[in-house]
Amino acid sequence: MVRSDALENRARILAAAREAFTENSAASMNQVAQRAGVGAGTLYRNFPTREALVLAVYQDEVTRITAAVPDLLAQLPPLEALRRWTTDLVEAMRKKHGLGDALSAGAHQAITEQSYGPVIAAITELLDAGKVDGTIRDDADPGDFLQLTGALWRAASSPVDRAPRMLALILDGLRTHA
Repeated sequence: MVRSDALENRARILAAAREAFTENSAASMNQVAQRAGVGAGTLYRNFPTREALVLAVYQDEVTRITAAVPDLLAQLPPLEALRRWTTDLVEAMRKKHGLGDALSAGAHQAITEQSYGPVIAAITELLDAGKVDGTIRDDADPGDFLQLTGALWRAASSPVDRAPRMLALILDGLRTHA
């Protein structure tokens, strides 16, 4: 059983780390602890290494993104829900790639292994909703969609972000056509 204050500290550390790493991918553990308002001991008790913290931030982001699917589908038509969800995924993946220098090859592999299943499940739920309402092709495959969207987070984001235009092309390919 984890104490509520320990859970709150962990949540504050993750939020502070997300902000710090977004501003500066080289942010130190001390900077994260200060931003979170905790001591170094509390930070290291929760995350013994910087890599462990980066992995936790990323995993927390994947959990947030995948958990958003039911709400998006409750509020939006499936294709629009898929567009919004994919836009969030692209933003998260761009952040992950920005943290790439802080992670070992093993950590990159761990991120992929931990996130693949939940991301594919989220894509499946979105595509299935579109198949049911007739707006998404029956042959749309979650693995194919994920592979295609991989180009979005690698696309140039300046001077103009190409990802939204590329996503529109991908989504158009998913639509059922009369």
